[in-house]
Amino acid sequence: MTSVKVFRSYLKTPFLILLFVESAIYFSSLYAASFLRFLNEPEILEEILGKLWLQAAIVAVVTPVAMLATGLYQGQIREGMSGVLLRLIIATLGSSIIVSLVFYVFPDLYLGRGIMAISYMLAFFVVGTIRAVFLETADSRLFKRRILVYGAGATASHIDLKLRRKSDRRGFEVVGYVALRGQRRIVDDSKVVQIEKSLLDFAREKKIDEIVVATSDLKHEIPVDDLVNCKLYGVKVSDILSFFEHEAGQVRIDIIDPSWLVTSEGFQQSYLRNTVKRLFDMLVSLSVLAVALPVMIATLIAIWIEDGWRTSAFYSQVRIGKDGAEYRVYKFRSMHVNAEKPGEAVWAQKSDSRVTRVGSVIRKSRIDELPQILNVLNGTMSFVGPRPERPEFVEKLSTEIPYYRERHIVKPGVTGWAQLLYPYGSSVNDAYQKQIFDMYYVKNHSIFLDLLIILQTVEVVLFGKGAR
Repeated sequence: MTSVKVFRSYLKTPFLILLFVESAIYFSSLYAASFLRFLNEPEILEEILGKLWLQAAIVAVVTPVAMLATGLYQGQIREGMSGVLLRLIIATLGSSIIVSLVFYVFPDLYLGRGIMAISYMLAFFVVGTIRAVFLETADSRLFKRRILVYGAGATASHIDLKLRRKSDRRGFEVVGYVALRGQRRIVDDSKVVQIEKSLLDFAREKKIDEIVVATSDLKHEIPVDDLVNCKLYGVKVSDILSFFEHEAGQVRIDIIDPSWLVTSEGFQQSYLRNTVKRLFDMLVSLSVLAVALPVMIATLIAIWIEDGWRTSAFYSQVRIGKDGAEYRVYKFRSMHVNAEKPGEAVWAQKSDSRVTRVGSVIRKSRIDELPQILNVLNGTMSFVGPRPERPEFVEKLSTEIPYYRERHIVKPGVTGWAQLLYPYGSSVNDAYQKQIFDMYYVKNHSIFLDLLIILQTVEVVLFGKGAR
């Protein structure tokens, strides 16, 4: 499963193709529905078909965006076809509501409910069938790149250790590992391949698509001639850090080579980039605030009903922001008053006894985070970025996690790449694992990636991923 780099973000090619195919299906479904609805009334049918393209285009854009927001274009769905159908139902309902609102605001675009209902039913069954076929073929060798790992030591073993699940390996198949002289072998002997001829001959014989160089633990210089020869003859050659970056959306800080940070693309900063991101943050925050204001008012009332009108419904806490500056983050209070003693810093735990009944609900739905829109508006946070931590934790984590302070190169965010791909963190090890994803964001952040993260955050909220 190859990847395409779009605005410094890696997108899986089969899912991009699927997106275009499904957009075409939703576009065509409106025409098919009109034909079925007015088959016996040719004059009405001709009139409708002549001006249907704009409505069809709206449906063809809104529905795939709703599907993206429910995680249908991610390769990590593990629930199988049942999970796909659930997400497809939610996306279809969401799309129909949004399209209906658009048609209500612009009456000239209005179509009869019969056409819309038939259109969505047709598209649902066609897309559902395509998805079932795709799910079967996505895990077959048809979409998998054949990978040869050049190395069999500790660095190479990370592929087996960190990418174990079926969903992790949806895009590639490891043909084998090449053991090198001077490298302590860690990979299981059964996975090590013997190369009797040249590396290029082996790559051609086994139809290798990519050679992943995993030699940072090698004490001697690597024999590069064979690798150069393979690259010259069309076999892709990449280092293991870049492999993890495009395959898993991670920067592996546990095997990182500082020279790779220096020579690889990313970590771009400029006045124009920061200005555009600030404008984007303002636009998104004001839009979310306009939609979420009734929910925020209801939350305010619910907290007061549970804890009394005189208690504060809001909670503020010092966090570390961009360039290590301290600021106060705002949230709806989800714990009992005085849940922490002064000067005490405690990780939030699963089924935390300090959480109130209302707090439990707003945490699972992430409603407690909504007041952070104020932090985005005042410029101390961005809408997307690494989650901010408390000064007490930052001090400790900076001594235990490589490159931890580098996450403060960008503003912290209400949501982020790590929140999408890793559960809620409640330990140093969790913070370590999240840093792998945060470093990916710091390296590759863009407005396009921010937009993808915001859309996919909808799935996190709907399915309660990582909430505590």
